[in-house]
Amino acid sequence: MKPVTEREIRACFVNCTKGEAKRMVLPGDLAARPWEDLDFLGWQDPSAPHRAYLVAESGDGLVGVALRRATSGAKHPRSGMCALCLTTHTGDGVTLMTARKAGRGGQQGNSVGTYMCADLACSLYLRGKKQAGPGARPHESLTLEEKVERTVANLAAFLATVTGRPPGSVDG
Repeated sequence: MKPVTEREIRACFVNCTKGEAKRMVLPGDLAARPWEDLDFLGWQDPSAPHRAYLVAESGDGLVGVALRRATSGAKHPRSGMCALCLTTHTGDGVTLMTARKAGRGGQQGNSVGTYMCADLACSLYLRGKKQAGPGARPHESLTLEEKVERTVANLAAFLATVTGRPPGSVDG
């Protein structure tokens, strides 16, 4: 992913108002992010742990999505798999992230969700730059490039459900 600015980030959100985008807390370390290793930018709002944000490149530029993290009712650690990068985590390392749909669907209260790495560090798990624990990344015969393509396709499919556009028009 190419580096993005605060202004670009705030302008690309498709499922929140301009006021909400203006008030969102952006990561303070944008300049220090490992952009060459990122397939998308994801972060959690430090002032509201139930809010998270994701920005991805698409054919039309950037697409930003405001997410809401589900609260876990589980009392015992369990494993879960991220639907984007297929990394397995124990405990609360994977969480259901929901996004209000863009446009009329979102105005009517419709949302979609998928299970994602709670820290949205899928790109770093794929590349081995961050470890999720023993067995979290099962051995695959796919190349890194193929794993990245799969993750980007999974993300594009999720973004397509949020935006209501065909998956081919929203790619990461």
